[in-house]
Amino acid sequence: MALIKKHIKQEIEEFPKFSILKQAIDFFESSESLESRDYAIEEIAKFDESGKYLISAISKNHSDKYICTKIASVISGMNVENAPIEEIMNLLKLENAYVRNLGISMLRNFGDAIKYYIVKFLIGEDRDLRIFAINVLGDVNFHESRDMMIELLETEKDINVAMTAVDYLSEIGEMEDIPLLESLKQRFAGDFYAEFAVDNAIKSIKG
Repeated sequence: MALIKKHIKQEIEEFPKFSILKQAIDFFESSESLESRDYAIEEIAKFDESGKYLISAISKNHSDKYICTKIASVISGMNVENAPIEEIMNLLKLENAYVRNLGISMLRNFGDAIKYYIVKFLIGEDRDLRIFAINVLGDVNFHESRDMMIELLETEKDINVAMTAVDYLSEIGEMEDIPLLESLKQRFAGDFYAEFAVDNAIKSIKG
């Protein structure tokens, strides 16, 4: 008796093409398979103004590390002009350590492009944003971090902002920075916390 070979046709899913950003977003949000969501992320990134949505998707899908990593990879490959740098910086304000680390990883890819945003926060009136900018400088290890912290400390009047910079300077400061650090003890005379932080930074710099 002859054997009959059965040919099983493998079905390959065909993904749709999108003419506007909303179509790609809707497809991403309604998809359940990993392949569909992966494809949608790539397609979303092709549209202008897609960066802000992709960053918000990281926040919403933070428990799905594959999706978050995929989005971070796609954003890291964007041209600087299209990259949502300020939105990425805002990820560093979140409590989720994994998302914060993704934010740091993305920012490192944009190098000097993040300088404008950091300077904008450093010279602003909002104390919390100045502290945040210092933390970004420390986390991203920007090549001008030390110079920018020194410039800030030359005039900073808020003790919390200044001591945040001093704390980072204890790790990246140089011997020539010690006179400026010593001057902070006089600027914030009578504050034990300032004296302790400055002395600790000087000790760390001297090794």
